[in-house]
Amino acid sequence: MNQTQAQRRLAELQMDDMLIVQIAALSRAAAPDWFVKYKALRRAFMKSLSDSIEELSFLSINREEFVALLSGEELPEGLSLRLRIPLVYGGELEISNMFMCKTFPFSNNMDIFIMEQSGSAEIWLPNPAKKIYIPAHMLGGGAGGNATDDRLSQMSAQFAAAERKGMDM
Repeated sequence: MNQTQAQRRLAELQMDDMLIVQIAALSRAAAPDWFVKYKALRRAFMKSLSDSIEELSFLSINREEFVALLSGEELPEGLSLRLRIPLVYGGELEISNMFMCKTFPFSNNMDIFIMEQSGSAEIWLPNPAKKIYIPAHMLGGGAGGNATDDRLSQMSAQFAAAERKGMDM
C-alpha cells in the first residue's frame, strides 16, 4: 500500500484528515512488565489532557466523566486510548506515543485499517496531530461560541485549582 492508497482507504473509513506515518512492520516482543507500565502511563496520559479542553468539548462527556478522565481515574465509555506506534512495532510507552479517540467508529476503523495491511513489509499507522482525534468533519461551532466548550473550560479551571490546593496541603 502506498501513501495515496492509505489516505484513500482512511477517507473510506471516515478519517480523511488523519495523518499517517509509515514504519517497517518488524514484529518485536514487548517487555514482560509492559501492562503494569501501560496502566501507569494511561493514568498519566489522561491527566495530561487538561491542555486539550477544546477537543474534549466535542466528546459529549458529562461532568463526572470529565473529572474522572482528567484525574486519571477512569476513561469514559465509548472512548479508546491508542498507541501511535504499537509496542509490537517498536513503539514506546510514552505519553507522546498515545492518543485518544471515540471507539466507534474511529478506533474500530483504525484497527481495520492496520489489519488490512497484514503481511506487508511496511505499514501505515494512524498518527493524529493532537492528543485527541476528532475528525475535521465533526468540528464545528458558529460565531456564537460553544456552550459545551465554555462549560468544560470552567470545569477544567476548577479542577486545576482543586489540584493546586491539594498540593499546597
